[in-house]
Amino acid sequence: MQRQGSIGGSAAIRIRVTGGVLLVAHLGLVAWLMLRPLDVPWVMPANLRPLAGIRADLALGWPEAARRLGEGLALLAPMGVLLPMAHGRLIVSPLSSLVRTAAAGALLSLGIALLQTGVPGRVVDVDSLLLNTAGVALAHLAVVPAARARLRRRDGHGHRAAGTVTVQEELSQGRTPTIPRVGIAP
Repeated sequence: MQRQGSIGGSAAIRIRVTGGVLLVAHLGLVAWLMLRPLDVPWVMPANLRPLAGIRADLALGWPEAARRLGEGLALLAPMGVLLPMAHGRLIVSPLSSLVRTAAAGALLSLGIALLQTGVPGRVVDVDSLLLNTAGVALAHLAVVPAARARLRRRDGHGHRAAGTVTVQEELSQGRTPTIPRVGIAP
């Protein structure tokens, strides 16, 4: 029985720090790509109709449509892996992890779209928000459940995570808690 659902010991710290550093680097790259001004002679109007831009991309033919849709899916897709990596929990409901990660991706994409309204040459496109969120969710589904299962198996084969207590140890009071307890004054 595990008291905490986090990865144990120094491995947890390394994974969380690596995830956090990579997440910050990725978000910096996304900000640089999406928030720098474009020098264009003419700008399309904002697309506020869902799926209108995707239909227009599909009308261009499959190679160009695949490139444009792939760019939209791939822009924030690494967040689908890096957010749970920075969180560092092994025992989490897969559905709640997916919902939290996709919601974070949607909010970040919305923030980028709102910031783009003040950048010359950039316009709001609701389809980019949909594609970015779908990319985050797909990357999460493709990588995170398998990675968590692998880490749980590794910790279960003789490499017990720090912070875990077996039922026998808990019943025999073999471990002394190291967390100081602070009471409230009467």
